[in-house]
Parts: sequence; C-alpha cells; structure tokens
Amino acid sequence: MPKIAASFYKSPEWRKLVASIKRERGCKCERCGSTQRVIADHIIELKDGGAPLDRSNIELLCHAHHQQKTAQARGARAAGLT
Repeated sequence: MPKIAASFYKSPEWRKLVASIKRERGCKCERCGSTQRVIADHIIELKDGGAPLDRSNIELLCHAHHQQKTAQARGARAAGLT
C-alpha cells in the first residue's frame, strides 16, 4: 500500500519552513551531500513527540538516507525503544 503524506506536510507553514531551511542550508543531504531527491525530515518523528515546526528538529536527507532513518525509527518503535 503506498504511503500517503499526512495533511500537515501539505500545509503552507510546513512548505514555507522547508523552503527556508533549504535556502539556508543548501538543498543537499546533511549526511552524504547528495542533491538528489532531498527531503526535509523530522529528526524526532512527530509520532514520537517531535516538534512539528521546530527548525532544529529538521534534517535534510536524500531519499536513501530518509528511507534508512525511517526504517530505523519504525524498528525502534516496534521494539518499544521510543
């Protein structure tokens, strides 16, 4: 089943914040420097209590690093580590 983005990620507030962060930090992955498919990702996911619009809780990730981080967070949540 394909993932459907929460409506929050379509909000003007989120889009404005992401655009601002990409301008400030450069539109590149903060882990590997890739400029391909860069995603703004919550360091502490919203479902784990992360602040939705706190720029210090946002990391720019390429698609590969985003997938890896999300899988790790899901695994930790499933194991009861979060």
